[in-house]
Amino acid sequence: MRTAVVIGTGLVGTSAALALAGRGVHVHLLDHDPASARTAAALGAGTDEAPEGRVDLAVIAVPPAHVASVLATAMRDDIARGYLDVASVKGGPRRELEALGVDLTPYIGTHPMAGKERSGPLAATADLFEGRPWVLTPTRDTDTEVLNLALELVALCRAVPVVMDADAHDRAVALVSHTPQLISSMVAARLEEADETAVRLCGQGIRDVTRIAASDPRMWVEILSANPGPVADVLAGVAADLDETVQALRSLQTGDEHKRREGTDSIEDVLRRGNAGRVRVPGKHGAAPASYEIVAVLISDRPGELARIFADAGRAGINVEDVRIDHATGQQAGLVQLMVEPSAAPVLATALRERGWSIRQ
Repeated sequence: MRTAVVIGTGLVGTSAALALAGRGVHVHLLDHDPASARTAAALGAGTDEAPEGRVDLAVIAVPPAHVASVLATAMRDDIARGYLDVASVKGGPRRELEALGVDLTPYIGTHPMAGKERSGPLAATADLFEGRPWVLTPTRDTDTEVLNLALELVALCRAVPVVMDADAHDRAVALVSHTPQLISSMVAARLEEADETAVRLCGQGIRDVTRIAASDPRMWVEILSANPGPVADVLAGVAADLDETVQALRSLQTGDEHKRREGTDSIEDVLRRGNAGRVRVPGKHGAAPASYEIVAVLISDRPGELARIFADAGRAGINVEDVRIDHATGQQAGLVQLMVEPSAAPVLATALRERGWSIRQ
């Protein structure tokens, strides 16, 4: 691939353009908002000038509701040898293209499983897709050359190709992406009118659950509108669990020992099923999930403290697999949770104590 055009210079489109441009592909940037394309170009994602002739690949990075119309126009204008979109829903746009009578041989639907709470070109990075799954949904009509161009794009973005049926993809993302977004927003919505005293007690748990609630509502309305059925199906299952859990909690308020025991069993069941589901979430680099030990270290909120603690861990020969920071309320301090292999935890704790760090059990 030598040339490409990216139509839509938001987070995903600009990130793809940055990755391609950084690996020698001449990228043209188009957007209904010329200022967005100029911003992406200023970041080094390519040129905001339209291509003079046919390019190798057209990447359509617009909301799901606009994919079919933008693709149909691009194909009619014959701007590229191959076309793909990166929308988070696949079945609907494909059916819309079929209804428009578009020749689908030069097209393949794709979806990079990567994103941020922030949107727009200024949030884009060339490494957004590195190590992340990138779903490809070819059909029997998809031309082999187009599939190869899509695989080349995925390789240039250093992502991991995953081939799926379009409707199976939509059911999958309803479970692992779209429903979590709604549930996160629902939990965060409980905080809107909460007493300030309660909000001040927020810890890492509520931060983890509500992190993605910071996402752009308008963007998510477009995504959910394109995949309402599968999301509603998953939410119906969650709603059934919620109803059962509410009843179980009410049972714990009664004086009936039998009902209290049933309530306890019901709550334990949903928690255990949660344990079992969590174990299935892929671990580091997509490998099987690993069990890590946590070494908790009290750290002050001063410049260079995190760098110092990582350097001390490195001197001890310990690889930190993951890290979390729980900020203390009303204090310029926090608790850093360093996640390491179980055998490395006592070694790291001893080494950090020797270097003056306060380890919390």
